[in-house]
Formats: sequence, C-alpha cells, structure tokens
Amino acid sequence: MSQTDSFIEEVTEEVRRDRLFALMKRYGWIAVLLVILIVGGAAWNEWRKAQERSAAQALGDSMLDALQQTDEAARGEALAAIDAPNAGARALVDLLVAAELAETDPGAASERLIALADNADAATVYRQIATLKAVSLPGTVLSAEERRTRLDGLALGQGLTRLLAEEQLAYLDAEAGDTEAALTRLLAILEDEAVTAALRRRASQVIVALGGELPEQPTATE
Repeated sequence: MSQTDSFIEEVTEEVRRDRLFALMKRYGWIAVLLVILIVGGAAWNEWRKAQERSAAQALGDSMLDALQQTDEAARGEALAAIDAPNAGARALVDLLVAAELAETDPGAASERLIALADNADAATVYRQIATLKAVSLPGTVLSAEERRTRLDGLALGQGLTRLLAEEQLAYLDAEAGDTEAALTRLLAILEDEAVTAALRRRASQVIVALGGELPEQPTATE
C-alpha cells in the first residue's frame, strides 16, 4: 500500500469516526431514553404486579373476616362494606352478599342479583350466575314474565348455562300449568351431551313428579 493510499484510508477512518461521534452526540439521547424506558417499564410492571397481589390479598382477608361473623346480618353488612378494587371483585362480593340475604331478605337479595346481571362492566360469567340465581330465588322481585324473558336470553347460549336456563324455564312452565311443555324441556335436557350428573338427577326427579316417564337407558351389549 502506498503512502498516499494509507493517508487516504486514515483520513476516511477519521471522517467516519467524526461522523459517528456527531451522530452519537445528536441522537445518543434516544438510546439512553430507550434504556430508561425499558428499565422503567420492567420496574413499573413489577410494581403493578405487587400492587395487584397486595389488593387481592387484602380483598381475600376482608372476605374471610366478614364470613367468620357468626351473625348472619353482621356477615351481610361486613361483606357489603368491602371496598372491591375492580368490577370482578365487586361482582364476587355482590354474589356473596346476595347469598347471605337470600333467607332473611330475598327481595333485597334478588335486587342485588338483578343489578349485577344488568351491570355491563361485570364479566359475562358473573352476570349469567346472577341471572340464574335471581330467577330461581324464592321471593324474588321478578315476575314470572320477567323471569322468562331473562331465561330466554340465556337459553340461546351454549353449554351448561343454556341447560340451567332450560331447567328454570321448565319450572316456569310447570308453575303456569303447562306440564307438557315442562316435560318436553326436561326430557331434552336428559338427552343433551352437556348435561351434568346433578342436573340429570334433578330433571329426572321432576319428570317423575310431573307424571312423566323417563327414557329407557341403553343396555350394555356383550
């Protein structure tokens, strides 16, 4: 390599170095900011997780303290006073409060359940549970027509929720004197693949009580 080529290479390298320093001086703060954001984001996530764990533990402790009250009214009041941190926790507390009120004040229990069922912020599963409990609660403030309307909506769904709604609709049919419609619903429940053992047992008992005949069970073949 000639001295001229060596000189040109040194100059080129120096220019590159100067450009690199200039770029770092101009844009280096972006890299620093990215590092800060990454580290800060990780710290924020850990802090948030710790806060969520702490809130969940505090909620659980409050529920246990309330449920340990020996007086039924005191349990209900203690549960109702819990400051739930989010919609899911509030829904769970409302279900517990309604369960405590079911025997002493079924009207208030059903009103709390209806409010939860109509709460768009609550998860679907909580709203469905609240609906089923509200319509099946003795002493509910819902009329037979209102119960049927709410159950018809659940019966359009899938899985066990649909079958539980069909069960309650069968009870409404029987209550209205339409035994044939009730038996048709209950027999359909027995034939459904999603039916549980407990639901099958209840449906079978009601079918017999209504004077219906249970379907023959298939016999095992050799």
